[in-house]
Amino acid sequence: MSRLYPALDVVSPQPLEDETVDRLLAEIDDEHPVAVETGDERLRIFFATVEARGRAALRLIALASDLTCTPVDVSDEDWAERSQAALEPVRIGRLVIAPPWRERDARESGRDDERTPLIVRIQPSMGFGTGHHATTRLCLALLQARDLIGARVLDVGTGSGVLAIASWRLGAREAVAVDYDPDALQSAGENIALNGAGSAVRAMSADLEQGAGALSPLGRFDLVLANLTGAMLRRHAATLAGGVAPSGRLIVSGCTTDEAAIVQRACESADLRFDARLDEDEWVALAFTSPNGPTAR
Repeated sequence: MSRLYPALDVVSPQPLEDETVDRLLAEIDDEHPVAVETGDERLRIFFATVEARGRAALRLIALASDLTCTPVDVSDEDWAERSQAALEPVRIGRLVIAPPWRERDARESGRDDERTPLIVRIQPSMGFGTGHHATTRLCLALLQARDLIGARVLDVGTGSGVLAIASWRLGAREAVAVDYDPDALQSAGENIALNGAGSAVRAMSADLEQGAGALSPLGRFDLVLANLTGAMLRRHAATLAGGVAPSGRLIVSGCTTDEAAIVQRACESADLRFDARLDEDEWVALAFTSPNGPTAR
C-alpha cells in the first residue's frame, strides 16, 4: 500500500522565476520540505507532516499575499513515476548523480572529460538529495576540493545518502550517514545498497536536537558534511565542530546569502577556521578546517 505524502500546491499569478522559487523555499526551510516539483506558475512542495504543510502555507501567504496555497495528498508511487520522466543526470566535477534508469546517459556525459566519471545512483524518493538542489551541488563541489582517499566521513542530515555515497566514490574508507527521519534513513539505506557500497557506508539514526552528545559516540571524522538549514547550522555549530578530527574539515550548506555570515561566525566561534565559500543563486556552502593539536574540539 502506498504512503500518502502531504503536499502544497502553490500557484502564482505571475511566472515563477528561479530566484522567486529559491526565495519561497528559503522562507519555509524550517518546515523541512522533502521534495519539490516546479512548473511555470506552480510549485508542488512535499512535507513530512500535515502540520509542517500548514505552517508553510501560512508563511508563504504572509510573504506573498498573491499566492494561492492548496493542500493535496500524493502517493509515493505517483510522485516517483512522474520523477522518472523529469530527472536528468547531474554532473559536478568528477561526480555524476543519476537515477538508475539514466546511468548509461550519465556515463556518456563524462566522455568529454579525461577522467572517468564517478556515478552515484540515487533512486528518487521523498528525501532530499537527487543532486538537483543547489545546496547538494555546492556540497558536492566542495567535497572534491581535497583528497578523500582513506578518509573517514560523517554526513549529518543525510536524506537520500547522496553525500555519503559520493564521499565513498571519491575514496573515503568509511562514511557514516546520519538522520533522525525514518523515511530518510530507509531511502539512504536503499541507495547505499543500490551503489554496492556494502559496509563502507552506514546509515544510522541521530538527532542533533539531543545536544552535544548526539554525535559524540561516533568519534571524530576527517570530514563532516551538514546540508541542513541556516538556523540548524547556527544552533548546532559546536556539535558539528566536535565531530571534526584535528586538521579535519567541515562543509556546511543549506543557508541562504542572508544567513551565511551568521553561520560562518557560529562555526568560527566553535574554533574552526574559515576556508572557502561557494554560492549558487541564493544558496551558500561554507568550508572550515579544525586546528591542529589538542585545542581542536
